[in-house]
Amino acid sequence: MTVLAQDLRLDANAIDYLLLAFYFALVLGIGYLARKQVSSSLDFFLSGRSLPAWVTGLAFVAANLGAIEVMGMSANGAQYGLPTVHYFWIGAIPAMLFLAIVMMPFYYGSKVRSVPEFMLRRFGKPAHLVNGLSFALAQILIAGANLFLLASVVNLLLGWPIWVSIILAAVIVLAYTALGGLSAAIYNEVLQFFVIVAALLPLTLVGLHKVGGWEGLVEQVTNGPGGEEQLSSWPGNQLTGFGDNFLSVLGIVFGLGFVLSFGYWTTNFVEVQRAMASKSMSAAQRTPIIGAFPKMLVPFIVIIPGMIAGVSVTELAGENKAALMAGDPAPSGATFNDALLLLMRDLLPNGMLGIAIAGLLASFMAGMAANISSFNTVFTYDIWQAYVKKGRSDEYYLRTGRVVTACATILAIGTAFIASTYANLMDYLQQLFSFFNAPLFATFILGMFWKRMTPTAGWTGLVAGTLSAFAVFGLAETGVWDLPGQGASFVGAGAAFVVDIVVSVVVTMVTQPKPEPQLVGLVYSLTPKEQLKRSTVGEDAGWYRNPGLLAGIVLVLTIVLNIIF
Repeated sequence: MTVLAQDLRLDANAIDYLLLAFYFALVLGIGYLARKQVSSSLDFFLSGRSLPAWVTGLAFVAANLGAIEVMGMSANGAQYGLPTVHYFWIGAIPAMLFLAIVMMPFYYGSKVRSVPEFMLRRFGKPAHLVNGLSFALAQILIAGANLFLLASVVNLLLGWPIWVSIILAAVIVLAYTALGGLSAAIYNEVLQFFVIVAALLPLTLVGLHKVGGWEGLVEQVTNGPGGEEQLSSWPGNQLTGFGDNFLSVLGIVFGLGFVLSFGYWTTNFVEVQRAMASKSMSAAQRTPIIGAFPKMLVPFIVIIPGMIAGVSVTELAGENKAALMAGDPAPSGATFNDALLLLMRDLLPNGMLGIAIAGLLASFMAGMAANISSFNTVFTYDIWQAYVKKGRSDEYYLRTGRVVTACATILAIGTAFIASTYANLMDYLQQLFSFFNAPLFATFILGMFWKRMTPTAGWTGLVAGTLSAFAVFGLAETGVWDLPGQGASFVGAGAAFVVDIVVSVVVTMVTQPKPEPQLVGLVYSLTPKEQLKRSTVGEDAGWYRNPGLLAGIVLVLTIVLNIIF
């Protein structure tokens, strides 16, 4: 039995549809205006490196606030409770600060156009091609997940057929991304950030009022199937799937906090691309830090509504929640992915409903546009220009980028159905990160700090790490290894990281390194410190623009939040 469409259908009226139409017009208008600034491939793919830090900083966090983040984290909130905050305070903030302080000077200073291009300069063509292809595949898979969830939500909330929803959403994202390139995507992400907050903050406040405030939520969660464990972020046994507290903490700190988190935030071009669009190295460094401030607070408008839904929504509370937590279908037919939708259905009046629907659509389109805009850059520069059509005019690659954007959108429609097989989309997302991001981070970090590492080690380590993550996934899926919750992705990420390092070290010992002069700007010990220094004059002057100081403030606030919760 499944939740009937009419059970989730929202009673949207003319006001709600008017708000939605206005939002779509605004999004397309931004794309049209951004087109006027596009005269070269650098403008299209990296906004001409001309955007201020506050714009790229908000876009940085909004690009991550896609369908899987908003719906997936609310699903996690309903299923696991407060331990889900680890995806933010342990699994995001430290890595974002590391990207800002340590990695961005290398990325921005070397003037590379993508993460795979950095791999090309450090390790050569084989590692470059492996990274380019794996990244392109990952973005199409994740874009498909965003698209499917968007279509499902529109179908359930408004009654539009799935195929209409998919095509409409895909056409709108395609229109503004193909028109204005990265600038259109980034300015829309800034708009979408505010729309998402405007949608989710009132929902959280109304939801807390319904359950009797924070004290009422604590009482209901304590007496529910998840119990008191869902009210403390540590040790998070339900989240990791480990029965032992030490192993659970180790899985969170090493698997999520180090390997998955650093792998995603420091090497994922979806995020890095936003910082690389900044107008200076100082602005590029501040981009992830500016994004970290709202990122710290996102759990309160994403996870808390999920927890409220888990105790107050009939289809997810009581025996329904107990069944889902045991891995069985809920008697109501609902899944944790429905948490936010069911809460919206129960709490929001017309007008607010239109804003909430626009907020959800904004999150889905922000995530998908981020995937598509990074895919078209990597495919055009790192695959098409590097291996298929070399030495063509800049205008040719600009046209190619627009064609690739259309092709990527069509492919995402196809991969949307893979995501539909997962009851909790965060399981799917973390699995993809263990395949693609964890081994890349191992190769990247070793190559950046160990000048001896060879080009052969670069690609062999990457391939071996990826295969080991697939092996763990296979063992978990076939029941050979019992890893409930999101334990399979944590273990897979750890395995990918360790195997990548071991293989890279062994292969390095028997192969030839690149000459040191070729590694200047790519390896920390060989790069002159002046080359990594930011500007402190003009628009980069002032203590409040000091990346180190801002990063310190974020770190202290994050530690305080971990202590409180």
